[in-house]
Amino acid sequence: MSEWYKDSFGADYLIVYKHRDFGGARREVEQMIGWLELPPGAKVLDLCCGMGRHSLALAESGYEVTGVDLSEVLLKEARAQKGSEQVHWVRADMRELPLAGGLDAVVNLFTSFGYFEEDKEHIRVLREIYRVLKPGGRFVIDFLNPGYVIHHLVPYSTREDGENQIDESRRIEQGYVKKDIILTSKKDGTRRQYREQVKLYPLEKFQELLEQSGLQIEFVHGSYDGGVYDPKTSSRMIIKGTRP
Repeated sequence: MSEWYKDSFGADYLIVYKHRDFGGARREVEQMIGWLELPPGAKVLDLCCGMGRHSLALAESGYEVTGVDLSEVLLKEARAQKGSEQVHWVRADMRELPLAGGLDAVVNLFTSFGYFEEDKEHIRVLREIYRVLKPGGRFVIDFLNPGYVIHHLVPYSTREDGENQIDESRRIEQGYVKKDIILTSKKDGTRRQYREQVKLYPLEKFQELLEQSGLQIEFVHGSYDGGVYDPKTSSRMIIKGTRP
């Protein structure tokens, strides 16, 4: 499989996902703060921070925040936001973080996991989370719920955004949920095409990966409303845990 994420998280990503708002990120951060029981001034890593929505909300809440992402385009967008000077932005691969460690918390949000083909690559990510956390440090991984995705998958959708028509097709294939995105210019018909794919890890397999990485699950939420995770009906699989 190609390293699709190197192409897909560019300028067109900002068009496709323009509907993701900063207000929603603030509400999610407020819930996470309660789950993680972070003290004022805690050191927090937003791993795969994208355009920085959650990083900025965490910084506004009084934490010392580092935002890491591989996409320079998304990091540039993050740096352009109001309050961005409060966050330390770093471009890096999530499998090899240029950070010393000693962090109070790591958050990995909005399905920023499961990008690779081999389990061992995902274990590398989790072991980096373990490494940069201090003993007793906590993490939140906000992942899709495979059972919900399988039963609620929308095979095709189309919409318009400014000068672009956006066509999205989705399918389950070889243990992945895959999305093909085509942006067509309404001005000259030019097409740009991207692929996204995420490995469908059920909770039992996710727990196995975490255990191999030295991390422990404390609780699994089914949404940011705080409800208990249900493998069939929960929209999300939000794992809260700790480094022993």
